[in-house]
Amino acid sequence: MSPAATPASVASAMAEAAGAWRETLDDEQVAQGVWAWPGSKAAEAERRNWYYTPTDHGGLTLHEQLPHQQRAAMRLLATGLSERAYVSASTIMGLENVLDRTEGFATGFGRDRGRDPGMYYLRVFGDPTGDGPWGWRFGGHHVSVNHLVVDGEAVAGSPCFLGADPMVSPLLGGQELRPLGGIEDSGRALLHALDADQRERAVLTTTAPADVIGANRVHVSPGDRLIPLPDLWRGHFDDQALEDRLWSMHDGLEARLGVTEADRVATEFTTTPKGVAGADLSAGQTELLRAVVGTYLDRMPPGLAEREHERLDLSRVHFAWAGGAERGDPHYYRLEGPGLLAEWDNTQRDVNHAHSVWRVPGHEFGIDVLGEHLRAHH
Repeated sequence: MSPAATPASVASAMAEAAGAWRETLDDEQVAQGVWAWPGSKAAEAERRNWYYTPTDHGGLTLHEQLPHQQRAAMRLLATGLSERAYVSASTIMGLENVLDRTEGFATGFGRDRGRDPGMYYLRVFGDPTGDGPWGWRFGGHHVSVNHLVVDGEAVAGSPCFLGADPMVSPLLGGQELRPLGGIEDSGRALLHALDADQRERAVLTTTAPADVIGANRVHVSPGDRLIPLPDLWRGHFDDQALEDRLWSMHDGLEARLGVTEADRVATEFTTTPKGVAGADLSAGQTELLRAVVGTYLDRMPPGLAEREHERLDLSRVHFAWAGGAERGDPHYYRLEGPGLLAEWDNTQRDVNHAHSVWRVPGHEFGIDVLGEHLRAHH
């Protein structure tokens, strides 16, 4: 029987895969895909940049790599995700072809192909074969994976974002493709299991926000509200028509949803988590909460997922919901507690465009661990 995976063995697999990928690159590709780090404030600031829109995520795109290099890049991605999460991410990337068809195979977002499965970026920060800290980031439309290795252990894997557009696609034989269906369904199952008093505490408003509230901030803080769509890109577009289109999409969605100032207040972050606490759930409801949480923590590979489960106190996790309660209704939910922030939103494109993100407040990008390491060794 194979030995159980550990944060050290995961880090070793990542280092081997990252080093193998780097060895395939020429000098020009290395300059784009592998950055010297730590030590550079600019590189550290870039490491903390993350996106989930079809914008420049920073790094070397799959387009810019030969097939054997793409294979090595995907191998590295696989070391940072569970099998289920890797399959989900790969499916999400393939949905770019489906979305391209939906939108008429048009140009867009300032590039020749607006919806493009080749526009996923990989960047390694530091030397994966050395003794110092190093990290890597893989991202593109609806995928963002971030990992940090310190002292030979994979110490941080958040934020981790997975989205889907379309959320539901038809398959032959009357079947559906729902790569994130379990994340949606488990949250709704918990909502329906609540009694009237619990549900009153859990439902913040019957109007869902247009997106996850934390968005792509580095830190989520009390008072944070939804970030408008045009501000979720790496800079704003010089093409005013495109910029206006994004604002129109954002404003139009909020208008269709009927979002009011009261709804924004209801869903904004506060010092004390909103919703019903795990401590106030029955044993059966707690198992449903555990299942929802698992759709986020189990994105991590074996050796890391167990650690995330062990350090979480479900009794202190709050579950909050906004929007309708049935499939097809625009809706949003979040899980919030010490060491956990998870958000789900399915409101866009007539409730067929979903976002989900797992975060670890206070530990994002491993900033805390990295700071302690640098103070101790420099």
